[in-house]
Amino acid sequence: MHKPITILSFLILFITTANAQLSDLARLDYTIIPENNSNIEYSKTRALFNIPVKLKREGEYLLLGLDYSTVNLNINRDNPTFDKDLIGDFQSLDLSLGYTKPLKNDWRLGIRVKPGFSTNLTANSLSFEDLVISADVVFIRERELENNKKDRLILGVTYSQNRGFLFPLPFVSYYKKFHEKWSYNIGIPKTNLQYHLSDKHRFKFSTELDGFTANLQNGIEIDGQNATARIFNVSTILGGIQYEYHIIDHLEFFAQAAYTFSNNIRLRTNNRDNLITINNESSLFLKTGLRLKI
Repeated sequence: MHKPITILSFLILFITTANAQLSDLARLDYTIIPENNSNIEYSKTRALFNIPVKLKREGEYLLLGLDYSTVNLNINRDNPTFDKDLIGDFQSLDLSLGYTKPLKNDWRLGIRVKPGFSTNLTANSLSFEDLVISADVVFIRERELENNKKDRLILGVTYSQNRGFLFPLPFVSYYKKFHEKWSYNIGIPKTNLQYHLSDKHRFKFSTELDGFTANLQNGIEIDGQNATARIFNVSTILGGIQYEYHIIDHLEFFAQAAYTFSNNIRLRTNNRDNLITINNESSLFLKTGLRLKI
């Protein structure tokens, strides 16, 4: 039997900034990359909720969601090449519509479309350039193994304008709990090794991709450049440890400390050509929050 606990995790995949497989009904988190040698501080606040709606057929669900983020960039140095006040604040809002149904032989189909906007909101209204579209089609197989062990395989295709690629990408993820206290997940954008200390405490040792992309309304002129910056892009590769505490059933606190092996903040043209790199210094990465899980 396909239980509700398996449903939302199949469809809510991190695609912009952060997105991986999640099973969150609601989530509130805060991320900060403290000021480093480049005198730049990056922070992000994110809130989301998802509502599963049971359909008439057994195992079929419609998934409705909303995902909102604010991003702040503090440049604590004089930079005469562009107006740094135009890239201080960004906002992103995504609506999510998903559908899932069971297939044969322990497989399940998941489809999601996610329209939204991501912009610095320096103009009086939104425009077509602020629009971002994401879409996913995935096939999931989850199995219960012997001795309370299990595994999960996800195969599919994912596309997101907010990620910065102009073409669909393959999505592959494999999870296995191979011991009472140990499990792992191999895939992109996140790979981790998990230690289950108890029912309430868990540690994750992980590497992952993170990032953010937004439209620059009205563009930004850069001294010495013949082109105008139209896109703000953050791309990060990080590794570290995350602690999770289950406060009560389905409610969890988490805190992450990591190091960014690659941390690039750039201004780009509409053709995704890099005009200027604002920051490429590695730094500390801190993240904490609450999530309500199925």
